Amino acid sequence: MGLFKADFYRFFALGFAGGALLVLGVMGIGGHSPLASDFAPAAQAAETH
Repeated sequence: MGLFKADFYRFFALGFAGGALLVLGVMGIGGHSPLASDFAPAAQAAETH
């Protein structure tokens, strides 16, 4: 009898993959997602005079 059953690892892997897909879907992979722009505004360089 092992400490963790095989189902534990299977559900852990599925949960990790599902969470990663959720984060990538919200933040956007390469495009600009409206939720991602609310999370952190785009960086802009300061003007020097």
